[in-house]
Amino acid sequence: MFVDVKIEPSWKKVLEKEFSEKYFESLVEFVKEEYKKSTVYPMAKFIFNAFELTPFDKVKVVILGQDPYHGPNQANGLAFSVNNEIKLPPSLVNIYKEIETDIGQKTNNNHGNLESWAKQGVLLLNATLTVRSNQAGSHQNKGWEKFTDAIVKILSDKKENLVFILWGNYAQKKGVVINENKHLVIKSAHPSPLSAYNGFFGSKPFSQTNAYLIFNNQDPIIW
Repeated sequence: MFVDVKIEPSWKKVLEKEFSEKYFESLVEFVKEEYKKSTVYPMAKFIFNAFELTPFDKVKVVILGQDPYHGPNQANGLAFSVNNEIKLPPSLVNIYKEIETDIGQKTNNNHGNLESWAKQGVLLLNATLTVRSNQAGSHQNKGWEKFTDAIVKILSDKKENLVFILWGNYAQKKGVVINENKHLVIKSAHPSPLSAYNGFFGSKPFSQTNAYLIFNNQDPIIW
């Protein structure tokens, strides 16, 4: 069995079957080679950062992204998040704008590091967890998507009353395995500048999320 994966213990337990699959072994070999011969983001120690900061038992909300950022010092293992001191990416600028109109208060948007969300139970999950420098999509179709599809299904099957926030067609296709009878699924356009005005702005995902959490006797997220 392939078990040489350093990941937060509660996640390792529920994902043990995936780690023993042939596709995952091939994926790990591919990723190791990529880090040896190319510049790859995020730094290797942050590949599973989303799981480290949001243990399986603590997940309340899932936000699905696609690829890590592929510029220097941007990606930190959390979807839509960038490291401190990095200029806010356009999608995150729009996310912060929607928070302010939706919740009615300023966000801490002098930085784009979303660790505070992750520590409150927001799993910021990219479909692909690594990417080659300046080559968007370069690690797609290598096995990551199968792995993260399994994560979404495990969350849907094993937990109740989660909120899944699916921005854009890609995330919504990935969310087809979610049981909408036991979870809240919020769908809208993607926050990128290309689509934000086509249904992202005004979609109120953050207040919807908090209302659902409160209704189910959970603490709301401080966005």
